[in-house]
Amino acid sequence: MTKVLNMLGVMAMSLLPALDAHACSKTVRCYDDAPYSFRGPDGQIRGFDADLTRAILKRMGCEAVFVEMPWARALAELEAGRLDVLPSSFRSAERDAFAYFSKPSLQSPNLLYLGPKARSTYKLNKLDDIIGTRFQLGVQIGVSYGDLFDKLKANPRFRENQVSITQRRNAWKMMELGRIDGMIADEASAALELQQLGLADTLTASGVIVSTNMAMVAFSKRSVSPQTVAAFNQALQAMIADGEYRKIRARYLRCPGDIKVLGCG
Repeated sequence: MTKVLNMLGVMAMSLLPALDAHACSKTVRCYDDAPYSFRGPDGQIRGFDADLTRAILKRMGCEAVFVEMPWARALAELEAGRLDVLPSSFRSAERDAFAYFSKPSLQSPNLLYLGPKARSTYKLNKLDDIIGTRFQLGVQIGVSYGDLFDKLKANPRFRENQVSITQRRNAWKMMELGRIDGMIADEASAALELQQLGLADTLTASGVIVSTNMAMVAFSKRSVSPQTVAAFNQALQAMIADGEYRKIRARYLRCPGDIKVLGCG
């Protein structure tokens, strides 16, 4: 009888990993932000971030549960532990206080885009050239555009140039109408959105590269363990090695890619 009970115990223990894997789910931020995340015609969440995160979690035996929310709210929810995973996040000292970060998942430069009037009015070689001018820079609430921007935003004079925006697509229209002079945007997102809006010839990159920071996946310290982050990193590296990462990237990112820099170089 004792042998039978012991065998049953061993069998029960052997089932635990499978049960845990089946029960594993992580909330993942998504938004209407093609090519990184968007809702496809079939109603499913698609995009580079969505497909990559879903595939990595699947390799870990977990399910991605997508939650739609704007960026600023996503940061607050991540800090509170009500959101587990925030893809395409730049690491900063401020965010280190409440988030773990994966190994780099993508590089796509943030560029300064200008409206027609601003292009003829301002001669800009670097972002801080707008300080002391009447240049109006559209800045998405809660978004980090890299180390340089994070340093500049502490400058009160630079803040005078900023106009807060919530929707980048609306901001492109504001630029077209001359309500703002420029905006910082990820190269891949900008190329797709401007093409869709018919503004690719009107609103163009200035040549000012604001950042080439590597994007990472952020995890809430309140709801995700370091062991989970380590497993995520292992799965990401395996996908890079076996080619699945490249397939997902090619599906959505049209800019020239280099596997060494994981995206748009």
